[in-house]
Amino acid sequence: MSNILTKQIRERIEQQGENALYMVRDFADLDNDGLVTRALSRLAKEGVLVRISQGIYLYPKRNHYGILKPSIDEIATAIAQKDKARIIPSGLTALNKLGLSTQVTMNAVYLTDATAREIKIGNRTITFKRSAPRNFAYETEVFPLVVCAMKEIGEAHITKEHLMLIKEAIDKCKDKDAIRRDYNIAPGWIRKKLSL
Repeated sequence: MSNILTKQIRERIEQQGENALYMVRDFADLDNDGLVTRALSRLAKEGVLVRISQGIYLYPKRNHYGILKPSIDEIATAIAQKDKARIIPSGLTALNKLGLSTQVTMNAVYLTDATAREIKIGNRTITFKRSAPRNFAYETEVFPLVVCAMKEIGEAHITKEHLMLIKEAIDKCKDKDAIRRDYNIAPGWIRKKLSL
């Protein structure tokens, strides 16, 4: 039975294509979490999957050099999609995404509208912090990043250079009406600093 199940799971994973994440609940329809756990573990031992973290497996992209692992950001996004959650990069992660910091973060922090949790990936950690619904009220992808980055820097420490880079990132957004709406709901001090 477990060999048949492993074969079924392997076929399903291969059909989905590379660079996809899997958890036991992705195979809930097979109605046997214990066997699914063992099957995923077996596929990891065989080198078909890579165990990213406890209960999270990757069907990796490969090239002639070996396995191409997704970035922490790609992993966080994939986990959020599975949780049907929204996430916003926060802290240093937001600064990195906007080009305001070149410091590589060992621990990525995301605000989420789902359950708070921490996921260990090797020697790195992804932290999902439950956040207020107002942080998810923005229409554009860039504005919540801007707000998180500016909060991380702190009102007193934002330089002209920071503002220039932030405005460049905002300018890349095509939907100027959405930017205007997002700007209008941003915290007062951020609106004052940006004065769009």
